Amino acid sequence: MREASSERHIDWSETNQAISEERFDALWERVSAYLSEREVYSLDCYVGADERYRVPLRVYTELAWHNLFARHLFIAPSRPDAGFTPEFTVVDAALFQADPQRDGTRSGTFILVNLARRIILIGGTRYAGEIKKSVFTVMNYLLPLRDTLPMHCSANVGSMGDVAILFGLSGTGKTTLSSDSRRPLIGDDEHGWSADGVFNFEGGCYAKVIRLSPKAEPEIWAATNRFATVIENVAYDESTRALNVDSDAKTENTRSAYPLRYIPNVVPSSQAGHPKTIIMLTADAFGVLPPIAKLSREQAMYHFLSGYTAKVAGTERGVSEPQATFSTCFGAPFMVHHPSVYAALLGRKIEQHEVECWLVNTGWSGGPYGVGKRMAIAHTRAMVNAAIEGRIPERFEQEPFFGLNVPTSVPDVPSEVLNPRNAWADKSAYDQQARKLAELFFNNFKRFEGQVSDAVSAAAIRPLAPS
Repeated sequence: MREASSERHIDWSETNQAISEERFDALWERVSAYLSEREVYSLDCYVGADERYRVPLRVYTELAWHNLFARHLFIAPSRPDAGFTPEFTVVDAALFQADPQRDGTRSGTFILVNLARRIILIGGTRYAGEIKKSVFTVMNYLLPLRDTLPMHCSANVGSMGDVAILFGLSGTGKTTLSSDSRRPLIGDDEHGWSADGVFNFEGGCYAKVIRLSPKAEPEIWAATNRFATVIENVAYDESTRALNVDSDAKTENTRSAYPLRYIPNVVPSSQAGHPKTIIMLTADAFGVLPPIAKLSREQAMYHFLSGYTAKVAGTERGVSEPQATFSTCFGAPFMVHHPSVYAALLGRKIEQHEVECWLVNTGWSGGPYGVGKRMAIAHTRAMVNAAIEGRIPERFEQEPFFGLNVPTSVPDVPSEVLNPRNAWADKSAYDQQARKLAELFFNNFKRFEGQVSDAVSAAAIRPLAPS
């Protein structure tokens, strides 16, 4: 909602659409009248494991399973707190449809954030993820005002206190790759990076489980099959009630929501120190990005602003072919300030704590989607683990199309895997595809010109002329 206390901080855009106070109040009254005639479920909880930054929430939902979802994903008090005072209230009327002409919305679905009254109003969607993501949006507004970086990332920590964070959009492997039996999980999706270190926003996990493997992802598999786990968009046998996670009959965006305690290897406090390693994940459907590359601080800021990956057949409704997408800060729909605010915060923290940064491609090799093969998860795990543990030799080759420094060897990974051009039978086809993706990067970054430092602009990808 456009209002005086917050409007100067907000990057008004296609993502952050303004609604007037009058429109908000009118829809609020209609939803309130609708819910007054129905049974409503209530939950008091927190977002943010660090008490210095956490926000008390009260969540009202029309559907009982939505309230269970919120109980899993947020942090419930260990015991009832008679003095609990919510700082934000979430109201989810899942079955209430807005009237766009009357209510000023674009469809029957609406997610409205009123920062003045500290209310989140959701309706017209049964997708429970809107509850979680709208609260994430609020944290993305509040934390930068306190010099704390909100991040769409997973995080884990090693035995020596070495924290790693993994940025990535849906389908890039963020949850899978952060679930490592040797490294306790801090959280799988949303974190803050304060002056003291990293803390989880949540008390649970919201894993994408399409084609989930009990062998490759045993912790997530076990949690998904436990009592009280909330399953969304997953096919199952109506007689035996056995899950069929290989089916995309409903959508590729199949989900499992469960509390962190369902994962055997977690950090109990959901907090740890400053990161030593940052991994930026992408699933390149063009099949031309290297499987791993080391990034300078400025390149890390550039790729953070770019947020490249590919939508492949279905996280969003109507996507049946792979599409390149640039989601700034790896979470554009939930970023409230201008993207440069988050990138500048990230850059300062990388420099202050001397963080090593890597770009990891979990997408396709040997050709684009439909021709090449998806990167082997065993190879990706080996590369991520070697980067986090500092076991990649400091020998690099710069590939020409994206200016990336590619290691010549990685432990437990065949050397031929590391150079993406070598994996293509038709080298000229690779060159053409690489130029195409470089052009997309170049055009996308034009919107940040004049809003980032000269050093970050110098690290930007520029199309390479045909030889």
